[in-house]
Amino acid sequence: MTKIAIVEDNAVMRESFRQWINASPNFRCMFACATAEEAVAEIPRLKPDVVLMDVHLPGESGIVCTARLKEELPDVQVIMLTVYRNQELIFQALQAGASGYLLKRSSPTELLTAIAEVRSGGAPMTSEIARMVVEAFQKKPDNLASADGLTNRESEILALLSEGLSNKEIAGRVDISYDTVRAHLRHIYEKLHVRGRTEAVKKYFKSPGLNIAGKQ
Repeated sequence: MTKIAIVEDNAVMRESFRQWINASPNFRCMFACATAEEAVAEIPRLKPDVVLMDVHLPGESGIVCTARLKEELPDVQVIMLTVYRNQELIFQALQAGASGYLLKRSSPTELLTAIAEVRSGGAPMTSEIARMVVEAFQKKPDNLASADGLTNRESEILALLSEGLSNKEIAGRVDISYDTVRAHLRHIYEKLHVRGRTEAVKKYFKSPGLNIAGKQ
C-alpha cells in the first residue's frame, strides 16, 4: 500500500485527488492540507511515501515546502502539480527535491500512473513538461561529457533518464541491452558522485551549461 499526502489549496481539487487515490486498491490518501505550514507540521510525523505538492500555495510556496520536507524525509517522493508551464519553475522544483512534475489537468489515470512510476524510481512528467525539459537540454551550449567526464553514450543515457524513462525504455530507445544500460548507469553514478537515478537527474538539471534564466 502506497501512502500519499496531498498539499493543495484548492478544496475541490484536493478532494478530487483524494477520491482518485482512495479509489485505487494500492493507494491510500493519509493526509491532505491547504498550506505549506500544515504540511511541514504534519507530513514528517506521518511519513508518507509520496507527496502531491501544489507549486503555488498561500504563504510559503510549494517549492520551498518541498525543500523543507526533503530535509526531514530524504526518501519521500514529491510530485509537483501546477497549472503553469513555466520552465524556470520546473527546474526550481526539481532542484528543491521533486521527483516529478505534472499539470493539474492530468487525468486520474495519469496521476495514479505517475505515483506508481515515482515509487519505482521514475521521474514522471506530462508529455508537455517532458518536451520543455528536452528542449532546454537541446539548447545547452555544453553537455556533461565535457564537465563531468561522461562519454557521449553516457550523456545520451542520462538525458533519457532525465525524461523519466525506465531502464527498459532507454535500452529500446538507443538499441542496446538492458544489462548494458545498467552498466552505463553505474559508470554515470560513479562519475557524477551520486547514489542513484534521482540524484543523477538533479545534478544534470543543475549543470552549469543549462541556462534557464528568463525562459517562460
